[in-house]
Amino acid sequence: MRFAAERLVVRYPRSRDPALDGVSMDVPDGTLYAVLGPNGSGKSTLLKALLGVLRASEGRALVDGRDAASWSRRELARAVGVVPQAETIAFPLTVREMVAMGRYPYLGPLRSERDGDRAAIRGALEQCEVAELANRDVTTLSGGELQRVRLARALAQEPQALVLDEPTASLDIRHEMAILELLREWADGGMTVLVVTHGLDLAARFADHMLLLARGRVAAEGPPARVMEAGILEAVYRWPIAVATDPATGTLRVTPLRAKPS
Repeated sequence: MRFAAERLVVRYPRSRDPALDGVSMDVPDGTLYAVLGPNGSGKSTLLKALLGVLRASEGRALVDGRDAASWSRRELARAVGVVPQAETIAFPLTVREMVAMGRYPYLGPLRSERDGDRAAIRGALEQCEVAELANRDVTTLSGGELQRVRLARALAQEPQALVLDEPTASLDIRHEMAILELLREWADGGMTVLVVTHGLDLAARFADHMLLLARGRVAAEGPPARVMEAGILEAVYRWPIAVATDPATGTLRVTPLRAKPS
């Protein structure tokens, strides 16, 4: 499944400048594509436009060649699993019940689970290594455990693509790496994975392609070696930066330097 934007412009009411200003990008099938940029650069707005939640003022947001807004909510939910940045759990749920919510696009409000639904739920629990937590109340989970459960819920949809907004925010190193390795594994298996992140180093390590946004515009796009250039990053983040190859991983690593005296 492909995502694309063609000269995409998104404006919020009563805002002087557009949140996205002429953004073009292409997410190929079966890749891990990272969207990066400072706070307020338009990352989450781009995801919402690609999912048809926000309508373009100009240009187009496309899902598999179709205008994102033309997909019905149920149709899109069967094709794309979404893990938002944060959510409120308003009532008690077991882990299995939360993961089973991923089957809603197939079940609707009345149909009971069938063998295929139960198999999808079980497979998602196992792939995300939370099967042993199936009967736990989700409010008792650690941050890393809960994030894996949220991933399992999206995976239970049996989607062709996953879209994730800051999936490793506030997680420790072990849980952060475990989730990114899962996403890399799924992309290697043919799933399209589109992820918003602030983690430059980890994006360079795991992503096939990167999009760097600055004030709603594309600052750079392409493989990590094209995007992770010190001059580009310094201009976007407005801070002195060094970029070098990490000898332990063979991937690019960003080091913020001390600010130059004014």
